[in-house]
Amino acid sequence: MRIIVCVKQVIDTAARIEIKDSNVDGTGLSRVLNPYDEFAVEEALKIRESKPDTNITLISLGPESFSDALRAGLAMGADKAVHLLDPAFDGLDSLTVSRLLGKAVESLGFDLIFCGRQSVDVDMAQIGPALAVYLKIPCVTVVTDLEFSENGSVAIATRQIEGGSEIIESPIPVLLTCQKGLNQPRLPSFKGIMAAKKKQIEIIDAGKLGFVPSVTINEASTAITAGLELPLSRNSVEIFDGPINDSVAKLVKALREKEKVV
Repeated sequence: MRIIVCVKQVIDTAARIEIKDSNVDGTGLSRVLNPYDEFAVEEALKIRESKPDTNITLISLGPESFSDALRAGLAMGADKAVHLLDPAFDGLDSLTVSRLLGKAVESLGFDLIFCGRQSVDVDMAQIGPALAVYLKIPCVTVVTDLEFSENGSVAIATRQIEGGSEIIESPIPVLLTCQKGLNQPRLPSFKGIMAAKKKQIEIIDAGKLGFVPSVTINEASTAITAGLELPLSRNSVEIFDGPINDSVAKLVKALREKEKVV
């Protein structure tokens, strides 16, 4: 079985974010493999444990630093890694990123594709579904459990929905986005870390994908981020003591006069 896992490097969620010139200033901030992508890598590794002939390929589109995320996945146990790396890829939106990933994935060949539910930096959850559309394959999102039919031709996925879960059966090939609870990602072993350092990461540039920014961006009608800003600071908490009727009256007055919501 050929499994593709899409991964991304993100700023560590424990880092303190600062905005500079309407953009996130990542200078000096630690970066990690996107946590949801760790579930995706782990699920691929679990499949390989039951199906030893499985080959796991990681793929990522981003700047040079994204190679660290690929190395992290290799250290966990993935077989190879592909990095879509080119200055022409800077500033692309999710739609164009998905299109480029789709071109690369088609050339690699696949039976299963795993993505994280979403990246924890932009929280859009668009790459997985959009990639499935470009590849013209089924997509099951927020998967929390995964099994296969006896002959391995059908994926049986349990996905999270509001108030519960549902089970969806899909023929392979299929793209699955992974949610917390699907598994417990393993920590890379020392042997895995050393082996990952020796593995070559295949580089695919814009030329190999036939990507011409001035043409492709216009055709894709890409979205452009106008700017980012931190949320407004909140006022201190106000507590209303006393009898319940008096407290409710004070609360309603505060909501009407201070917060302007009633």
